[in-house]
Amino acid sequence: MAQVLIVEDNAANMKLARLLLRNAGHTVLSAVDAETGLMLARDQQPDLILMDIQLPGMDGLAATALLKTDPSTANIPVIALTAMAMKEDKDKCHLAGCDGYIAKPLRYSELYAAIDALLPGHTKLSPSGPRS
Repeated sequence: MAQVLIVEDNAANMKLARLLLRNAGHTVLSAVDAETGLMLARDQQPDLILMDIQLPGMDGLAATALLKTDPSTANIPVIALTAMAMKEDKDKCHLAGCDGYIAKPLRYSELYAAIDALLPGHTKLSPSGPRS
């Protein structure tokens, strides 16, 4: 399974994301702000990052842009997590370098499908968890 970094400042959203990822067999790293997320991404080299867009201090789009310009983290897929679901918000995420986009609240089927799409070769996930 994959190591996934979640960068999310909302405790309820973090709890849900951690639960969904752990139920699917993934290892979870977490950060509550962009600066900590950047440090963890560089130090731990996760397989995937779930990046909240609205964070205190540096926002998730700026953090993603930094990750994508750093050779040590440029190839780590980033999925934007946002409560804003307008087309222009999705476009902004893509322009910042996000590889995927999920509107909150998180739904397990959408999250698992995005992970499957970005991490080929990892065990495919179903609503009830991993399958072979």
